[in-house]
Amino acid sequence: MSQSMKILMINYEFPPIGGGAGQAHLRLLKAFCETDGLSVDVLTSGINQGVSHESLSDDIHIYRVGIKKKSLHFWRKIEVMMWLYKSRKIYQKMIDNNKYDLVHSFFAFPSAWHCYRSRHTLPYIISLRGSDVPGYNERLGLDYKILSGLFKRIWRNANAVVTNSDGLKRLAQNFIKEIEYQVIPNGIDTKIFFPGKQTINSRVKLLSVSRLITRKRIEMIIDAVQALKLNGHCVHLTIAGEGDLLQCLMAQVKTLSLHDEVTFLGIVPPEKVPNLYREHDIFLMASIHEGMSNAMLEAMASGLPVVTTPCEGVSELVVDNGVVLESSTASEMATAISHLINSPEKMETMQLAACRQAKLFTWESSGQKYVSLYHEICEQARGCE
Repeated sequence: MSQSMKILMINYEFPPIGGGAGQAHLRLLKAFCETDGLSVDVLTSGINQGVSHESLSDDIHIYRVGIKKKSLHFWRKIEVMMWLYKSRKIYQKMIDNNKYDLVHSFFAFPSAWHCYRSRHTLPYIISLRGSDVPGYNERLGLDYKILSGLFKRIWRNANAVVTNSDGLKRLAQNFIKEIEYQVIPNGIDTKIFFPGKQTINSRVKLLSVSRLITRKRIEMIIDAVQALKLNGHCVHLTIAGEGDLLQCLMAQVKTLSLHDEVTFLGIVPPEKVPNLYREHDIFLMASIHEGMSNAMLEAMASGLPVVTTPCEGVSELVVDNGVVLESSTASEMATAISHLINSPEKMETMQLAACRQAKLFTWESSGQKYVSLYHEICEQARGCE
């Protein structure tokens, strides 16, 4: 029987704060609920002032350090620094009062900064998620340069660095080549996300689930809808999500006279998301960079063919269940969608393939890989004592 472990996990964002990385963390924790001999404390952020505590199970506890957030899904730099400052003493108190075996950080920065500071007393691993990898987020270009030296120290002192896709691993290797990165992909719960009645009506329903930020290129998807309309296709695009580009995107829809073709839903409650996928026909993504898209996995498990631009995580997810564009243009996206609309048999084949491909990715499998990594690092640490 494996030796029991007590793990501290740290993530500066966690639902309802943040995006895909927070959701992935939550789902990984739910998989951990089924793991014997594993006790987990999570240090993260919260929207209520002070420090609050909640339990996911008897062995999984979440401690939130409250900060004042302007937006739940967008981090200002001052908010990041405030969380680092407020969580520093809480982190130290937690490791002083508990016999943790290791710390697992979601994001190399800011989360792993605390791990780096306690590196001499506690081993740590990092799960790279995307924005913490230089070259991923254009908005953070100057920050990557300024923090480059710190990033390298944090990465190189970690006992393991994990990416969630081969593509993100390659991007990380562009920053530090000599690290032996491990890949542990995201997963999907097919008991929650599964196909509905797959019938294509006269109006094809397109779906994008995404934060409305520059990296996601939602404007390209809207342009593709315009091209489809001009070519005589009857389509409707639903955009689920919020972000700082909402007003710009709504203005684009108005300028293109796409009021009847595009709907903005805003944030969809988690319990309604599975049905949202089942009500649509094709999933669209136009991201410049991703780690591994949770939304794409959800769409696949729901039986939706995917049309996407090339980015990290796509090569693992899209095989015969969708189309990866050769060039990231609205015209090419519109052409790919048009071919699917005109080929019902191909659509049906891709629907079945999407479900089949999604079943290769489970949170249970990802959780087991992380637990094996925890044991490996703990054994190494004990061997060095």
